Amino acid sequence: MTARIERPLSPHIQTYRWTLTMALSIVHRATGIALYVGTLLLAWWLIAAASGPTAYAHVQAFTGSIIGRLIVFGYTWALMHHMLSGIRHFVWDLGYGFKANEREALTWGALIGGIVLTVLIWIIAYAIGGGR
Repeated sequence: MTARIERPLSPHIQTYRWTLTMALSIVHRATGIALYVGTLLLAWWLIAAASGPTAYAHVQAFTGSIIGRLIVFGYTWALMHHMLSGIRHFVWDLGYGFKANEREALTWGALIGGIVLTVLIWIIAYAIGGGR
């Protein structure tokens, strides 16, 4: 008979306590994917603008609808969040921000900053007449 060898288990997701940094790392990847999809909408808008008033009116009708505005709002947030998370990763690549309090501050800054920038962009867009 062979003796059973007890081997240590490799760490996995159930071993670690979830942190905001871990969650936002996943969100950073998800926003990257969302930006690919949202860029198709941007390309559709640009092609329609170059194609003439009828094609442009179709795109404007879609982006002016509730679902269209939600998609564009989500694209704006994904862009802002991904940008700020990219800056956070760049700071880490430079070798800074690895202490626990610095890591948390950078993470909260990316999260809150993405939301604040998105809302500011939309407020400014509506203020200059883009929301009509």
